[in-house]
Amino acid sequence: VLRLAGGRSRCEGRVELWQAGSWGTVCDDGWDLADATVVCRQLGCGWALRAPREAAFGWGHGPVLRDEVNCSGHEERLHECPAALQHDCSHKEDASVVCSEHHEWRLSGGRDGCAGRVEVHYHGVWSTVCDSTWYSLEAAVLCHSLGCGEPLLRPSFQHTLPTKMLYECLDWQPSLAYCRWTYNKSAPCHESRAAGVICNGTAA
Repeated sequence: VLRLAGGRSRCEGRVELWQAGSWGTVCDDGWDLADATVVCRQLGCGWALRAPREAAFGWGHGPVLRDEVNCSGHEERLHECPAALQHDCSHKEDASVVCSEHHEWRLSGGRDGCAGRVEVHYHGVWSTVCDSTWYSLEAAVLCHSLGCGEPLLRPSFQHTLPTKMLYECLDWQPSLAYCRWTYNKSAPCHESRAAGVICNGTAA
């Protein structure tokens, strides 16, 4: 069993393996995009955008279970890749991945990182968000996930980026990635404006 920990969605973070009743980590010696691609594929998270090293998402706990991982990039699962089970690593060398299905958000054009036009990084590019289903629930989920408190206003902006995302939350979720979402389909975004939000918190 494999998971990513310490990231902002299930498709980004420190690589952790379940073995002999506990979670352990992977050492970053030789860790590269081919290895990260196999992890993303195994998790249904698309392909690898980055393969961060040196505990980019914090130090893990438990044993270091793999070292010198050397995937070709075509394997279906990480345990199929050649690797050393003996290691001389500490958790400061924990390996991580950022996959294409990870959503990362920012608010741009406002007074700080807690106000402005909603932009999402997905598949390696920044997109605006259609306001067709941008209601108070969606805005609240985003403000909370950014550590920005509660939404005060939902101003509209222009779409000036080449791609668009649509989010629709049916109930409370830890981030917009867990809501329904549609990427770059014109129909639901027809005649929409770009969503914005002003949260009551301030960016740390």
